[in-house]
Amino acid sequence: MPAVVVVGAQWGDEGKGKATDQLGSRVDYVVKFNGGNNAGHTVVVGDETYALHLLPSGILSPGCVPVIGNGVVVDLEVLFQEIDDLEARGVDTSRLLVSANAHLIPPYNRTLDKVTERFLGKRQIGTTGRGIGPTYADKMSRVGIRVQDLFDASILRQKVEGALTQKNQLLVKVFNRRAVDVEEVTDNLLSFADRLRPMVADSSRVLNDALDEGRTVVFEAGQATMLDVDHGTYPFVTSSSATAAGACTGSGIGPTRIDRVVGVIKAYTTRVGEGPFPTELFDDQGEFLRKTGGEYGVTTGRPRRTGWYDAVVARYATRVNGLTDLVLTKLDVLTGLEKVPVCVAYEVDGVRHSEMPADQSSFHHAVPVYEHLDGWWEDISGARTFEDLPETCRRYVLALEEMSGTRISAIGVGPDREATIVRHDLLG
Repeated sequence: MPAVVVVGAQWGDEGKGKATDQLGSRVDYVVKFNGGNNAGHTVVVGDETYALHLLPSGILSPGCVPVIGNGVVVDLEVLFQEIDDLEARGVDTSRLLVSANAHLIPPYNRTLDKVTERFLGKRQIGTTGRGIGPTYADKMSRVGIRVQDLFDASILRQKVEGALTQKNQLLVKVFNRRAVDVEEVTDNLLSFADRLRPMVADSSRVLNDALDEGRTVVFEAGQATMLDVDHGTYPFVTSSSATAAGACTGSGIGPTRIDRVVGVIKAYTTRVGEGPFPTELFDDQGEFLRKTGGEYGVTTGRPRRTGWYDAVVARYATRVNGLTDLVLTKLDVLTGLEKVPVCVAYEVDGVRHSEMPADQSSFHHAVPVYEHLDGWWEDISGARTFEDLPETCRRYVLALEEMSGTRISAIGVGPDREATIVRHDLLG
């Protein structure tokens, strides 16, 4: 059985949760391998809507084991609040596993995230202020705190003290904030230890054993390709590896174990936070996409920036992830448009680029070159086969497929779990 990586092919919010959730009912493990509670997935099951922030989407599929991998940064308050909320709604969370090597978000990193962002002024990145970036920075600086540290109070205190030696100087002398107390932080983190302990596992071994036994494992990315710290629109990116390669480092499985890489992409484009966005709309059409598509952040509630489908970004995502399939979501949002623009290239200083410019400055100044495709008026939310779609709608999908460089295997035509057209089996 396959190991399947599911990644966002734009700037996030493409509907990865729905795609992973659909796979989750047919697989044994769903693994979140990067990010933290700085992004969310909305999953609709019948009349129930679930907003997931830190937990893998597989938490909603009975019999599926959800795993928080070593590449994730975990805010324990958020984790247990999310678990409590789901259990109050009758969702069984007892199968959840958390990597012993995952890093924890201590309270002082949430503080640093917020004050640093304010300090940047006009140069702000647009972070969620949840301590994600400072925690990944601690990881790379080797002053981070891991899940396993909670089970040795002496080691935990030493690590907190070591991290705060420098951070308190920064808080007090640069940001004019009070120093953080070592004992207060240590006690806060230790208060979660007993509840967390039964969930903790050597997730790398668990997942490799599962693959050896022929189990099916889905690896779910947080954020998306264009927010990847290496391959995204740096510095307006997240702090982790959100592309397919991150599934290996973030979960402890080797690259030869990956069988399929599925990119999730909207029938138009959105992003949150700062940074370049060539097809962004500032007019009534942008507001139409925002309102019709419900484009407000699951985690932050911030209105998303909206724009037309960008085939240049799609081709780039196909290349850097090695995509084998695309899941096209929110096609129904475009219903009622007479013409649907698609960005097929960029113009930069009079030069046409059909692929992503090599430098950030050129991308920032890119002017989209559009091809206008015929729209459709029919309600497509009840379509369950490709042939059920209006002819112009089918032509739109086929045009995107050709422009994007890989096959479109599934199409979302509504928010519900079942509102999907399957053209090719993602697990086949």
